[in-house]
Amino acid sequence: MADGARIVVIKGDDASLLAQSLQTVVRELVGDGDRSLMVEEVGEAQYVPEGKSEPDLVPLITAAQTPPFLTERRVVIGRNMGLFTKQDQVVSLVDWLASPAPTTDLILVWEKGANSPRLGAMPKTLKQAIKACGGREIDAAPSGKGRKMLLEERLSEAPVRLDASARRLIIDTLGDDVGRAQPLIESLVSTYGEGARLTIGDVQPFVGQAADVPPWELTDAIDDGDIAKALTKLKRMMSGGERHSLQVLATLHGHYQRALALEGANVSDEKAAAAILGMKGSTFPAKKALSLGRRLGGERVRSAVLLLAEADLDVRGRSAIPSDVVTEILVARLARLSR
Repeated sequence: MADGARIVVIKGDDASLLAQSLQTVVRELVGDGDRSLMVEEVGEAQYVPEGKSEPDLVPLITAAQTPPFLTERRVVIGRNMGLFTKQDQVVSLVDWLASPAPTTDLILVWEKGANSPRLGAMPKTLKQAIKACGGREIDAAPSGKGRKMLLEERLSEAPVRLDASARRLIIDTLGDDVGRAQPLIESLVSTYGEGARLTIGDVQPFVGQAADVPPWELTDAIDDGDIAKALTKLKRMMSGGERHSLQVLATLHGHYQRALALEGANVSDEKAAAAILGMKGSTFPAKKALSLGRRLGGERVRSAVLLLAEADLDVRGRSAIPSDVVTEILVARLARLSR
């Protein structure tokens, strides 16, 4: 397939990261060619023309079958592919992939449509067809620790050289918002030039406001008994992530409620714990709940749940104390329980 069609799937739920990955792949496939002649993009407007309600892949297949003009190859981009989650909707594409046009490179962007409530899964037949023809898949917006790894990768590949303090500042500030990395790097290159060695002082004016962090960073800091770190993570969630106190409380309630549900249960491993908690898929949350319950013990877990209940009432209006202050006090108390 190296000399024939190249098939790439880009998936993710972060629009900016999807756009950056798409730009990178298009640049790779076009090479030194003329982008204006080589690239054709098909999206929701073509799949669902005015007057129709169901999306149709015909425009994408037509573009993929069209021979190149004044160039050796074509690059066809299928946007909003998340509109096609049923097997009968992708039959024509599966058929095309069985014998793709050798001069067409196809990029499928697995993203939602403009009015889609959520991003559905790719049909199994389409997955198999992509794999069978040597296609590759790029996760443009990984979750959890994969997101941090992506950020570190972007910084390592940057045309400027960041010392340890500058790198740490960027990672700490951007948090989960990896989409900000590329514009930041471009600003640094524009200002200092390629190959420049940069310190924290050089980078600091460009990094902006601290971004959101995933909830597990807050619960990990609380479980470690690190009050200062837990409060820092909380502020990131409530300012950069714009989370309301009730959303934070819901996260914390689930964290301790799972540990409480395992109290007294005769479980020795995470699989048994996951079964009791009714969890499907990854057993990692069950493992964390089991570990938390064992480390704190039943009495302290119950104390944590009581603290959460009191804070919930205060946030909902029982107390005149501002809700963000109530949440900060709660987080500090929970972290103290873990010491």
